[in-house]
Amino acid sequence: MARSLKEYQQKRNFDATPEPSGKAAQRGKGHALQYCIQKHDASHLHYDFRLELDGTLKSWAIPKGPSLDPKVRRLAVHVEDHPLDYAGFEGHIPQGHYGAGDVIVWDRGIWIPEGNPQESYAKGKLRFRLQGEKLSGTWNLFRTHLAGKKEQWLLIKSADTDARPEADYDIVQAAPDSVLSERTLVPKAAVKSTKATKATTRKPAKARLPSSMTPQLATLVESPPSGDWRYEIKFDGYRVMARIDAGQVKLFTRNGKDWTAKMPSQAKALAALGLESAWLDGEMVVANADGVADFQALQNAFDDGTDEAIVYYLFDVPYLNGRDLRQCPLQERRAALAAVLEHNDAPQLRYSEDFDQPVDSLLASACRMDMEGLIGKRMDSLYSGKRSSDWVKLKCKLRQEFVIVGYTEPKGSRSGFGALLLGLHDTDSGELRYAGKVGTGFNTATLASILERLKPLHTAKPQVANPPPGAQARDVHWLKPQLLAEVAYAQMTRDGVVRHSVFHGLRNDKPAKAIRQETPVKAAKASKASKAASRDTLRLTHPDRVIDASNGATKRDLAEYYAQIAPWIEPHLKDRPVALVRAPEGLAGELFFQKNAGHLDIPGLVSDEAAGQSVIIINSADALLGAVQMNTLELHTWNATRDTYDKPDRFILDLDPDPALPWKSMLEATRLTLTLLDELGLTAFLKTSGGKGMHIVVPLTRRLGWDAVKDFAHAIVKHLAALLPDRLTAVSGPKNRVGRIFIDYLRNTKGATTACAYSVRAREGLPVSVPIRREELAQLKSANQWNLFNLGERLAENDDPWADYASTRQSITATLRKRLGSEG
Repeated sequence: MARSLKEYQQKRNFDATPEPSGKAAQRGKGHALQYCIQKHDASHLHYDFRLELDGTLKSWAIPKGPSLDPKVRRLAVHVEDHPLDYAGFEGHIPQGHYGAGDVIVWDRGIWIPEGNPQESYAKGKLRFRLQGEKLSGTWNLFRTHLAGKKEQWLLIKSADTDARPEADYDIVQAAPDSVLSERTLVPKAAVKSTKATKATTRKPAKARLPSSMTPQLATLVESPPSGDWRYEIKFDGYRVMARIDAGQVKLFTRNGKDWTAKMPSQAKALAALGLESAWLDGEMVVANADGVADFQALQNAFDDGTDEAIVYYLFDVPYLNGRDLRQCPLQERRAALAAVLEHNDAPQLRYSEDFDQPVDSLLASACRMDMEGLIGKRMDSLYSGKRSSDWVKLKCKLRQEFVIVGYTEPKGSRSGFGALLLGLHDTDSGELRYAGKVGTGFNTATLASILERLKPLHTAKPQVANPPPGAQARDVHWLKPQLLAEVAYAQMTRDGVVRHSVFHGLRNDKPAKAIRQETPVKAAKASKASKAASRDTLRLTHPDRVIDASNGATKRDLAEYYAQIAPWIEPHLKDRPVALVRAPEGLAGELFFQKNAGHLDIPGLVSDEAAGQSVIIINSADALLGAVQMNTLELHTWNATRDTYDKPDRFILDLDPDPALPWKSMLEATRLTLTLLDELGLTAFLKTSGGKGMHIVVPLTRRLGWDAVKDFAHAIVKHLAALLPDRLTAVSGPKNRVGRIFIDYLRNTKGATTACAYSVRAREGLPVSVPIRREELAQLKSANQWNLFNLGERLAENDDPWADYASTRQSITATLRKRLGSEG
């Protein structure tokens, strides 16, 4: 740990704050210098500007945020260094802790200093270029002689092509949200926007019915915003937009897929409203026996082709009877929608009610009813058709009593104690087991009063059957298991440890011996896919072995994932040699890359020697799940199939970035590569890598050998690198990739492999390599945004971005080879 992080460490109690401790391993060489700007709603909203230098993040607090106007000088207060892994931190710093409030990553990317950065920093005069998601061009940081408790610097934009007058464009206002997630910040002192206030008196504009419309999306927030908001139930269903034109109804998914045929009853009910023209926004839902939305039951309804139980909850009307209502405030649109549904008696249509009760009690009620949470909407907000901070979502946390089994010493300036250690009794054996810690939700008074109640309960040894090991048990005071704490938490890992917990009070209305984990029982009908998964997982050895400690994913979860996506992945595996990445001890253990069958006992596995080497082929769901039984995580495939091993049927360009680069750079490189392929007349298919980059797959008829195809791919990459040598490279190796994207063409040699479409990747969070449409690039947040837990909703729409892959016929002609100089 860098010595300069001492102040950072002293100011924080890492048992109670989610901020990184700075003890993680430092980054290796071969990366550009990263920067980030974090939007931080602490005592005052401000922006924390951080530059990587000498193993830490040099940091400045900028009260008003950066400006693209060279005439505007922004005060930048120098604060303590932060650890490098802080650059990705988003979350809530609890009250009573240094910097309490919400944090998002507002911008990130790389910075390129002019001259020696260490010398410039010491002199107090830094000049550098930014290459980020939002900021770019040349910037300056100057140390001033202004008086203050901390050094006062100025951040100033240089006059270049990236500069813009602030009167024309204020980037802080124009781009308020996170670049890493769906999070935003609605400041505690939020006021109504001038634009929205003016709109309250604007008449709806006459306009033709739009042929398409994108839905307004809500942004995840950590806590309810202040101001004039109304809240609706967050339904667990499918977002659907309804278009009505002269009585004809079309139903579209969030991605624009026409699902009218799946929901004829709902379309008929909408037609019966008698509207001339409209766009309606809502959620398709199926309720369980308790009246709560049941996503699995909705999927089953689609699988079975029955729509009788589906209810369309409508909550907005952005267009109605020749009038475009998107520039009208929410309350006017809601009133218009209520009037439309006033005499509706069709059971398939419902108005989504909103509530003006206190949001805390509403959320508590929603959570008690096992709902997802709430959607909050600013009353005067417009309908922008994109994600914005005018609509927010508040998700439920689980909440129950725990036995207090110990506490830790406080750190930094905190008094009382650091965190409470929690326990629960095992449902079967009755033994008390360790269940994690809670270090947030306290104030100075409760820390002192609770400590007084803990001291008489001291005991020499832990009273739990599985005390935390090693450093986790350091400085712990163990207690007799008598006191109870009510705690809210986001999830519980497979080994019974709570995550993202918040203390809500002590309880004394139950005996400690009665405290067990509360597990609500659901009786949803299983889909065909989940039934198949259940049958196969019964044969798993060690099904509860945790593969990924970060999310508690087990071997059973992995098997269920591969069983459910078998119909999607099988076409990409069929007759194609595959290499397996196996993880017998999970991500924390050693990974094995296996290209031949060896002693694998997998039913249905094909071992073929005809390729000139021993290869594995997986052509069935049984073989796929057998590979999972043998602890396979990843599946990597050749660019050829068993009918013609010596002639590839595709080539792949793997865009592999310096990890410090902003995602915007990856999107630009992907679009540039696609443009070149378009000019060559070659159809390409896209997929996320599941890691940092993108895979561009070009199918081919089998005519050329491996060398000719690889040479052609190499020629493409050299051409692209020559166009943008400061952004792209055709040369492998970490040193050549610093601040650039290596377009890997080397995967196009015989025996080389690439992660298969829909394969899980052996990385924290277990992301998945997912095919996408070119039109989705603009909305893509990262190459690892889908994982084995959240991909199901996307696949449930049954929309295959690669539907035309198998029917694509194209060749690398002599003319193309000559154009790129790859003939030989």
